[in-house]
Amino acid sequence: MAKGKTRYVCQACGAVAPRWAGQCADCKEWNTLAEEAAPVFTPFAAKQSLQSGGRRIAMESLADDVTLPQRLSTGITELDRALGGGLVAGSVTLIGGDPGIGKSTLLLQAAGKMARSGNRVAYVSGEEAADQVRLRARRLGLAKADVALAAETNVRDILTTLGSQSAAPALLVIDSIQTMHSDTLEGAPGTVSQVRASAQELIRFAKLSGCALVIVGHVTKDGQLAGPRVLEHMVDTVLYFEGERSHQYRILRAVKNRFGGTDEIGVFAMGADGLEEVANPSSLFLTNRADGASVTGAVVFPALEGTRPVLCEIQALVVRVPSGATPRRAVVGWDSGRLAMLLAVLEARCGLGFGGHEVYLNVAGGLRIADPAADLAVACALVSALTDRPLPGDCVAFGEVALSGELRSAGLASLRLKEAAKLGFGRAFVPDGTGGGGAMRVASFRTLNAVVDSLGRPE
Repeated sequence: MAKGKTRYVCQACGAVAPRWAGQCADCKEWNTLAEEAAPVFTPFAAKQSLQSGGRRIAMESLADDVTLPQRLSTGITELDRALGGGLVAGSVTLIGGDPGIGKSTLLLQAAGKMARSGNRVAYVSGEEAADQVRLRARRLGLAKADVALAAETNVRDILTTLGSQSAAPALLVIDSIQTMHSDTLEGAPGTVSQVRASAQELIRFAKLSGCALVIVGHVTKDGQLAGPRVLEHMVDTVLYFEGERSHQYRILRAVKNRFGGTDEIGVFAMGADGLEEVANPSSLFLTNRADGASVTGAVVFPALEGTRPVLCEIQALVVRVPSGATPRRAVVGWDSGRLAMLLAVLEARCGLGFGGHEVYLNVAGGLRIADPAADLAVACALVSALTDRPLPGDCVAFGEVALSGELRSAGLASLRLKEAAKLGFGRAFVPDGTGGGGAMRVASFRTLNAVVDSLGRPE
């Protein structure tokens, strides 16, 4: 019998190579090429035209009056917020995060709450035995929840079992897709072909049955979802579970959502009894200050995560270094390239010299900020640290800084000011043209140089 042909597929990007190599030619990753069986090529089928021989499909009008699927609450408000209001029947959600961050805990809590609400829920684990899942459920107080539990990795057996039931479950959790295996393909679980084929069969079942499917995905060392990138295109919603193990908070961030807005977040705190919802996330990221005391080099910034304003504290430390020494630039929670740009603007447009100083910047609480409106808050923190003059303790700052030194307004400024006023802040530094802040005293500036003048220049 002739030996079947093989090919080598990159496990990081899915690129195909005819022979093994140490480095992938497409994504430049090392030792990611794995041997897989090549698909059989049928020359007769390739010559046939695809314009005939198929079945006719029924076309529908977009204007048809149909009943749209209702959202199904998970029983966890912060999870519903990240999903855009809850799960949609027939939708597929992919959730990824670092090992031990709490993905399985969150989904087990959601499954237990939905089961207690009278919904049929199925939880399939490919990483743990059924008794291990029961132990976690008992710790979370969900031992009596009527959740159908199975420990299985064969996709055919899973779909046969679910298809034989009288009705599909309202929620199906697969933990995780990297452990699933389809017997229609060769290769070990976790390979590109197995992940793609297993996900395709599970998604087809969800679309036909109306079951809300939630898939857990592993991440690489860079924080990206492992497996083929096409997996994120196949699903309806992609959620990332973020957080540091040294901090108790966890952030569930939506980076793709066909049924809602992106960049929405849900905030949780990891406790002894599982994940707890945080109704006021600003309290996690603000340093406790006695009676609103001012702190040198610290500025409160009203960040915007999706449509939710979150107040956080930006801390800066500027230290003079001996002559001839190379100053360091250390950043935690913000873009180091943007810090270098902001330091250049402060020196070129405002006349402040940071060349002989080490600069350390930190976002309190471990929060990571990508909002460009943080420029003004960072600049104020740097100036405060350089001059050793604190900003008022009840002041917030936000606005984007251009290379010319001009300040640009930030989006949804009214939401930022409203959140700051709710937490007791009374004044704000904002770009010119931002508008009033209600009860807050708003100081508007057109340039960063004007902000530096108001804060006071170094003596």
